Amino acid sequence: MISIVSVAEWIIKSLVLITIILGGFAYLTLFERRALARMQARIGPNRAGPAGLLQPVADGIKLMFKEELIPDRADKVLFVLAPIITVVPVLLLLAVIPLGPDIEIFGQQFSLGLASEIDVGVLFILAVASIAVYGIVIAGWSSYSKYSLLGALRASAQMISYELALGLAIIGPILLAGSLSVADIVADQQRLWYVVLQPIGFLIFLIASMAEINRAPFDMSEAEQELTGGYHTEYSGMKFAVFFMAEYGKMIAVSFVAATLFLGGYWGPFVDRIALLGPIYLFAKVVAILFLMIWIRATWPRLRYDRLMAFGWKILLPVGLLNVVITGGLIVVLNL
Repeated sequence: MISIVSVAEWIIKSLVLITIILGGFAYLTLFERRALARMQARIGPNRAGPAGLLQPVADGIKLMFKEELIPDRADKVLFVLAPIITVVPVLLLLAVIPLGPDIEIFGQQFSLGLASEIDVGVLFILAVASIAVYGIVIAGWSSYSKYSLLGALRASAQMISYELALGLAIIGPILLAGSLSVADIVADQQRLWYVVLQPIGFLIFLIASMAEINRAPFDMSEAEQELTGGYHTEYSGMKFAVFFMAEYGKMIAVSFVAATLFLGGYWGPFVDRIALLGPIYLFAKVVAILFLMIWIRATWPRLRYDRLMAFGWKILLPVGLLNVVITGGLIVVLNL
């Protein structure tokens, strides 16, 4: 029998997940615009509300009232489904991320994770992350637009290519922890973060994940100068907003995964004594990674598409393989 306490726990965790994604998406856009403005000696949005804090609300209202158009020759069912397919993996990715150690309330143990821990959490992350490419391809194909189709083809080739390097980067933490469980990987970093033992793997993970979510300088699938917006050229109103939410939601999800696998997750000073410090440390690490992504966008120019693909296949993939071989060899030799 499912107890009322279990149902209440699931509802609370679901609300937390929705809040992290929706609230995080909204105010990550403001954070990015203000950070980019500071780096480029501009002011940034500061008119809507005190210090511009209501700018995301104003943007949301604007998108709600924008006219939504569907091209006459588009596949209307797939055209509507594509944004949904793109955003669903974002919500699922956070389900296996532990936000803190277990806490005891009224004599019962409660997990601070958003869902029950599964033994193959890392495989779950890789499997779910690969689903997003289907939404992008369907969006480009169903729009009946050459620009959209070219953007979708670019995105699919790019995401499939960089997924290989992304998977190889994750193998390092798996080998060090000896487990596919995200909780085991976090627990093994209580004394030493894996970024110290796997600096190359962490770097490959960041680069490949930015290519996976089509962030600059890897945003060739939506290059405005060439494709007028890429795979979402024909989208407007709330459908465009969902694509927008998927991109920024994936930034948040990827940052959570990076912080969990390489930066010790929720571990920090005094977490073993005060469990509620765990989520604070984890969110601080996530914000730091998000700022790094924004900084890279403000600094690096967009890569040419052939060089982008060559970088993935000729540099990241061999370096990732070499990192796995060296890590495995050292584990055997040093009996870690």
